[in-house]
Amino acid sequence: MLARTVRGTGALLLRGLNILIPVLDRIRYVQSLKEIVINVPEQSAVTLDNVTLQIDGVLYLRIMDPYKASYGVEDPEYAVTQLAQTTMRSELGKLSLDKVFRERESLNASIVDAINQAADCWGIRCLRYEIKDIHVPPRVKESMQMQVEAERRKRATVLESEGTRESAINVAEGKKQAQILASEAEKAEQINQAAGEASAVLAKAKAKAEAIRILAAALTQHNGDAAASLTVAEQYVSAFSKLAKDSNTVLLPSNPGDVTSMVAQAMGVYGALTKAPVPRAQDSVSSGNSRDVQGTDASLDEELDRVKLS
Repeated sequence: MLARTVRGTGALLLRGLNILIPVLDRIRYVQSLKEIVINVPEQSAVTLDNVTLQIDGVLYLRIMDPYKASYGVEDPEYAVTQLAQTTMRSELGKLSLDKVFRERESLNASIVDAINQAADCWGIRCLRYEIKDIHVPPRVKESMQMQVEAERRKRATVLESEGTRESAINVAEGKKQAQILASEAEKAEQINQAAGEASAVLAKAKAKAEAIRILAAALTQHNGDAAASLTVAEQYVSAFSKLAKDSNTVLLPSNPGDVTSMVAQAMGVYGALTKAPVPRAQDSVSSGNSRDVQGTDASLDEELDRVKLS
């Protein structure tokens, strides 16, 4: 869409049927109402930390009022371009070099706002502004690369130290858990071993008690004494055959070949023990301990003499 202004009267001609008076009226300005793209030339700007940059950009604008664009300014595109350059230098002077690269969007928005405030009286509206390229000096570029490399080395060192720390923590935690599990396993083993030993002792005691009960019952039956004599004789022969096998110290009776006398002596000791009186109170046992022992020894000697004479 084109808008034309007539020289002389200053009338604005829009699309459609327009009547002009010859000689008096003629078309002086032709303005396009489409969006216009303008390349902003490269220019130098100094940042807040005194670094000189070379920056260029692209400006997008549209004529909103053709009459103001025709009579408010001589060359609207040139005026907007110069305004964009000066605004960009002013905005870059407020930022450091690092923030220029991080805040390009906010920088573009600030330039657009500044242009719209100044170009309102020209009938022009800036739609957006984009920075194309930012060129830094070679030395500054080398410094930035060195800074980036140093930052990367720092991050690598930090990550490596964190990895070492995590590895040490994991190893220590693993050793701790291993020690805990080992102690628990040892504790459970000791508990099971103690329970097994207790069960074995109890089973042996029960078996021994049952054997004693059966032996006592057998001794009370007919020919029980004869069976006991036979068992003592067998054990004597078995023990005599094992003499001097386990150690060099041997204890022999006065007549080792007389099995009958040894059996008779053992049965006499057994009979003396079974006929010995049992004390009824603990105090009597403690007070007359020596007298009972002497009496028992005397009775045993008499019984042994009687067995020998028989």
